[in-house]
Amino acid sequence: MRVLIVALITFISLGGCSRQDTTFKSVDDYKAEATSSVVSYNTQQALGLVNDDSVIFVDVRESEELAKGGTIEGAIHVPRGVLEFYIDPMSSMHMDIFSSGKKVIFYCQGGGRSLLATKLAQDMGMENPVNLEGGFRAWSEAGGSITPPTEKE
Repeated sequence: MRVLIVALITFISLGGCSRQDTTFKSVDDYKAEATSSVVSYNTQQALGLVNDDSVIFVDVRESEELAKGGTIEGAIHVPRGVLEFYIDPMSSMHMDIFSSGKKVIFYCQGGGRSLLATKLAQDMGMENPVNLEGGFRAWSEAGGSITPPTEKE
């Protein structure tokens, strides 16, 4: 009987059947996973697609970042925090560009958020999501055309 009680106490103290995996997954883990599964273009590849009607650039930075730094000319702004709602065709916030079949190149300031946005888009079933390596910073440094910032420093 004592063995049964000890076994029961041990079972309960270890969480029983409901024990959850508490392994921490870092941002770097998510980025590594995304890097291994999404398509990314370097700046030169993306610059060559500027006037291509089958390509849409999507800026996932926050509005304040656009106001201070500008954006890629012709890009559409969709903040990273609401991206799922704009991609989901069943959402009242859905944007047709995300179900158009066009190649969508996501970018942020340095490439991290857009990498995760591209992975999200891919996971949600989007056909042609692409990440811009190095983001807006790399684009600007390469001389890509930008719409100037609206906020003066």
